[in-house]
Amino acid sequence: MAPIPGSGLAKGLAVTLRTMTRKTVTEQYPDAQPELPPRTRGVIGLFEENCTVCMLCARECPDWCIYIDSHKETVPPAAPGGRERSRNVLDRFAIDFSLCMYCGICIEVCPFDALFWSPEFEYAETDIRELTHERDKLREWMWTVPAPPALDPAAEEPKEIAAARKAAEKLAAAQAASNAPQPPEPNAPQGGES
Repeated sequence: MAPIPGSGLAKGLAVTLRTMTRKTVTEQYPDAQPELPPRTRGVIGLFEENCTVCMLCARECPDWCIYIDSHKETVPPAAPGGRERSRNVLDRFAIDFSLCMYCGICIEVCPFDALFWSPEFEYAETDIRELTHERDKLREWMWTVPAPPALDPAAEEPKEIAAARKAAEKLAAAQAASNAPQPPEPNAPQGGES
């Protein structure tokens, strides 16, 4: 059966009329701040104390938008007679948010938990060159990172904790057995007999 001429136009007008009768839900930003989900991907915050300048984040970034500079410093020995150690010291950590695609790979590969998602999203600039944020700004955003969600009480215990608990119980049982009084051996000489 052939479609009736003008039926598509009638359907479109019906959708328009239905939409016109509904109440609008426009949020009046910036006067009213939006309700963001708890783990929103806004910007990346840097916890500088955890950064060991391993460069994994910069190497794994598909956009090459992370810039890190460092130098080596000699640390005196911890004990007398020990040897001096060298460690990397962070000089510059910057992220160019005009290039960043917010994939989160840098956060995932960081072995020392130095990078986190912050829900901050108001960092627009009039000049694109000002979207490269240095470590001071990244550190400010670190304090806006929400706490991780609580663990599910019904979830099973992590394997690492279960293994540590078993090892601790085995060690405690071995110590209790070694501290228990030992009965005398049956063939051992008694008292002053020789």
